[in-house]
Amino acid sequence: MSKQDSLLRHKIIIQKLRSQASSFGEIQNKLQSETDLLDVDNLVTSLRTFQRDLLDIASFYGIEIKYNRSKKVYFIENDSEDEYNERMFEALDVFQALNVNQSFSAYIQFDTRKPKGTEHLSGILYAIQNKFQIQFRYQKFWETEEEIRSVEPYLLKEFRKRWYVFAYDLKHKEFRTFGLDRLSALNISSNKFQFPQKINLKEYFKDCFGIVGPNEGEVQDILLKFTSHQGNYIKTMPLHESQQIVKETPEETLVKLRLIPTYDFLMEILYYGEFVQVLEPKHLADEIKHKFQRAVILYQS
Repeated sequence: MSKQDSLLRHKIIIQKLRSQASSFGEIQNKLQSETDLLDVDNLVTSLRTFQRDLLDIASFYGIEIKYNRSKKVYFIENDSEDEYNERMFEALDVFQALNVNQSFSAYIQFDTRKPKGTEHLSGILYAIQNKFQIQFRYQKFWETEEEIRSVEPYLLKEFRKRWYVFAYDLKHKEFRTFGLDRLSALNISSNKFQFPQKINLKEYFKDCFGIVGPNEGEVQDILLKFTSHQGNYIKTMPLHESQQIVKETPEETLVKLRLIPTYDFLMEILYYGEFVQVLEPKHLADEIKHKFQRAVILYQS
């Protein structure tokens, strides 16, 4: 059985047990129905292979599955719901949907805006994993000439369908974020580097929105008022991990966030237009108001 089939089987087992504790037979029935639906090689396995799957699921995804002998069902005891795992399962869902039958292409439409620079993902990830410095040519959108950069890459980050590499710039002696769509002539050096002890990659962007790092300001409590209709969208796709729904009425939804109000966050608020109002802090409300006033001037004859 291929690695792809194993990953698919893992995903189905996890999703089945997330919905409810299930017996081995019920899990097998689910695997059989998915086999028929997706038109793939038989996903149904022996109990021995299933037990090996449980060990792999615990090792690969940090999800611990136990067996309740009295009820004769398997259940998830510890569910990490790691972002990387969820995105991998999401990509697998899309791949399977497209792979079922090519005639389905008539019923699927993709966003026509295609991100550039994705060809560099594998090379940069290899450099990160093996701690190799990289060099590349970099073209800022607001400058006319390219620069040659030498950096120590630490993290690949996605934001709004663009990919970025978070790295330590050896020339400027500071951490910077570089867009892969502005990068060319990537070269993986043989020079090794060590990760700095003071940088916790999981925590570094925790209080940020987008790609702008925490050096751009202080963490603040932000209160937003959305229309009830727009609030439904915000609830199903939160703006930030700190998001809390403070109040809901038939007319409005109050949302509280705790983050650094960077330029990326301002652009996000402007995106929602008349469907959101910044209540706190006042300086952020004033800045949004000022930008809308400037926008109105553009349309005045």
